[in-house]
Amino acid sequence: MAEILDQVRDVAEGQIDFEGQKLSELIVHVALSAVGALAFIVGYALQDIKLALYIGLGGTALVFVLVVPPWPFFNRNPVKWLPVGGAATINTPQNLVIDEKSIR
Repeated sequence: MAEILDQVRDVAEGQIDFEGQKLSELIVHVALSAVGALAFIVGYALQDIKLALYIGLGGTALVFVLVVPPWPFFNRNPVKWLPVGGAATINTPQNLVIDEKSIR
């Protein structure tokens, strides 16, 4: 449980895992396509639109539960952002180069 809370804290601090985003998109596309196909086939075979809708809604809810929470396997490769500049970086002069001209 503590590991999941650490993962949530990392997400709240601004860490992003682009590989986890790709994985979640793949899961959504494949799972929702499979759920839609299954709902259509069952609904057509049994001639029951209500059952087809229940299968579609239940499958969509299951995919939602699988993809939306910040599960640890979605955050295996977080991108570490640069730290926010503090007072030390404000007071020290740095050369900024724009169009090959150095600006202080």
